[in-house]
Amino acid sequence: MIGKLDQALGFHEAALRLRSERQQALASNIANADTPNFKARDFDFSQALQNAVGRTSGAPAAPTAGLAQTDGGHQAGNGSVTRAGAPSMLYRTGVQGGVDGNTVDMDVERNQFADNALRYEASITMISSQIKNLLTAIQG
Repeated sequence: MIGKLDQALGFHEAALRLRSERQQALASNIANADTPNFKARDFDFSQALQNAVGRTSGAPAAPTAGLAQTDGGHQAGNGSVTRAGAPSMLYRTGVQGGVDGNTVDMDVERNQFADNALRYEASITMISSQIKNLLTAIQG
């Protein structure tokens, strides 16, 4: 019983974590809309969720790319690059070319931000409903 409960809530935990990371990426894009040469970043949510769910169901984790320190003078790599379970960030190509090299399209970013926030809230509501149903079943 506990395993099934953990499986059901584990999926939602992974989805909420990824939604939160995506919200941060989209907020960063919006915040840097006027920064010259800033490249908008995002990740494929469905692929990242499949990777996260596959990892939590007992499947081996996909190998992560690391930075090799071949010289003592090299600095340690950024932790976000090699962090296990992190989605791979991709650069979003701009529809219209900007003079300053910035690829942030505010209409796209705002729409993606609102959509992601709505889906985050829907996941929270679904989890809350599942927990209420479990409490009702336990209490009788």
